[in-house]
Amino acid sequence: MPELLDPRNDFLFKRIFGSEENRDVLLTFLNRTFMEANKPLLSEIILLNPYTDKDSPTDKQSIMDVRARTTEGELINVEMQLFNRYDMEKRTLFYWSKLYTSQLVEAQSYSTLQRCVTINIVNFKLLKNEQYHNVFHLREDRTGIELTDDIEIHFLELPKLDAGSISLQQGGLANWLLFLQGATPDQWEVLTMNEPKLKKAMTTLEFLSQDREARMRYEARQKFLHDQASLMEAAKNAEIYGFKSGVEEGVKQGIEQGIEQGIEQGIQQGREEEKKQTALRLLRLGLAVSAIAEATGLSEEDVHSLSQSLE
Repeated sequence: MPELLDPRNDFLFKRIFGSEENRDVLLTFLNRTFMEANKPLLSEIILLNPYTDKDSPTDKQSIMDVRARTTEGELINVEMQLFNRYDMEKRTLFYWSKLYTSQLVEAQSYSTLQRCVTINIVNFKLLKNEQYHNVFHLREDRTGIELTDDIEIHFLELPKLDAGSISLQQGGLANWLLFLQGATPDQWEVLTMNEPKLKKAMTTLEFLSQDREARMRYEARQKFLHDQASLMEAAKNAEIYGFKSGVEEGVKQGIEQGIEQGIEQGIQQGREEEKKQTALRLLRLGLAVSAIAEATGLSEEDVHSLSQSLE
């Protein structure tokens, strides 16, 4: 059998979780996610953007996410991110807000807006804790009072998943994430022991790994993602280098300007000292204060001060 493709590739992820024939797979995954967060389970979902052959692996738009609606009208968005885009938090809020506001049509009341849930599965460490599953809501800082339940954001960080500390026999979300993380077929039996619906996801992955067209689309998407990641990394490094270079150039210019200013001040001070010495010599010769001031460019007050220093 050909080598298994990586289910973390968002194109492949959508084929496994976002197709109509695998809607039950997505429903089980969502319920395992909500169960771990102590949220009510779903009975049914409707796919809003099911996978089609028209989905382009090199499309720059975010078409590789999975969107669904519950029977209560709530909207759910699931997205897989293989590489760190360095803007994940703001990007998440942006796409959540688009999902939320897309519900309103002209003249509709705000009261018709339904709850929106975003689930981000990321292949990198993002948050400053060791939990692989973090859930965010909108609450008051001191009392914890919830402003609204309309916003719910999940981050599932695959690198934080420690297989050694998880009891696979208990089933649950961790089994699904271990599958996405790259569990090998010889580990699948343990994963599916208490998560039978995982078997369908695994079968889909095996089928796609053997399908020539799917593999070509997968490789095209993988290349696109790698190219995008390289560009972002280059931009990030350029920004850091640019900042560093800017500081160095600023210091250099500051030193140069400081030296120029120092030289200019030194020359000016030298000129003033020369005027004073000339005035002192003329005072000793008995010239009038007004005449000395005119000759040296000093004020009469300065010449008087110098005259007193001679007494």
